[in-house]
Amino acid sequence: MQELDATTEERERLAALGQLVAGVVHEINNPIGSIISNNEVVLKALDKLKDALVTASTGNQPPPKKAIDLVDTLRSLAAVDKIACERISAVVRSLKTFSRSTDTEVRLVSLNDLMRDTAKLIDCQYKRCLRLDMQLGDIPEVECRPQQLGQVFLNLLLNAAQAIEVSGSIIVRTRLAEDGMVEASITDTGKGIAPENQSRIFEAGFTTKPMGIGSGLGLALSKRIVEEDHHGRIWFESEPGKGTTFFVRIPGR
Repeated sequence: MQELDATTEERERLAALGQLVAGVVHEINNPIGSIISNNEVVLKALDKLKDALVTASTGNQPPPKKAIDLVDTLRSLAAVDKIACERISAVVRSLKTFSRSTDTEVRLVSLNDLMRDTAKLIDCQYKRCLRLDMQLGDIPEVECRPQQLGQVFLNLLLNAAQAIEVSGSIIVRTRLAEDGMVEASITDTGKGIAPENQSRIFEAGFTTKPMGIGSGLGLALSKRIVEEDHHGRIWFESEPGKGTTFFVRIPGR
């Protein structure tokens, strides 16, 4: 059984991110292609607009309708590029949350923001086969190590996505629990966990995934991060053939 030390945690974090690289590249590549294509049209339109305005100015004429139409075209392209840039920015922001290997300080963060950033990475890879339903409640900030807690949610969301064999949905919820702790839950419509495996789910090295898909350390690390490092609680409910829900509770502010 492997020791769950800092090196193991870092290796697992990078492995989880590595599984999402293809989806992230695709999510960024599409809007970049749109921006590049629009830029070529913008440059040509600007040349035509300049010619039209110079001609009108030379003859002391008002701007022709062609110039006005070109301005409308440029405005439309700028709006498309704005959306593309926002998509790229969202993915980059999500990656930054998990790339700061030295971000070990405890600080106040929004669990909802952390969930959105994590879900964005999963959506990049799996949006063709699953639907993500974000039901985020009005909750206080939590004191945590964001990179560590982000790794927990990334592990849970990856497990949820991989449990869905063809298509399905994942529901992400946050709420303020009755005990005053902040609760996050991740529900999938996957194959569920077999009863004989449920007692071993958080055991280091145990996995039901095919070779090369998982190391069996993700949930063990998640349990240590939640319960030992953040004084919280993690547990699950599962019904074979219907899906699984993982719950995480962290002390609020």
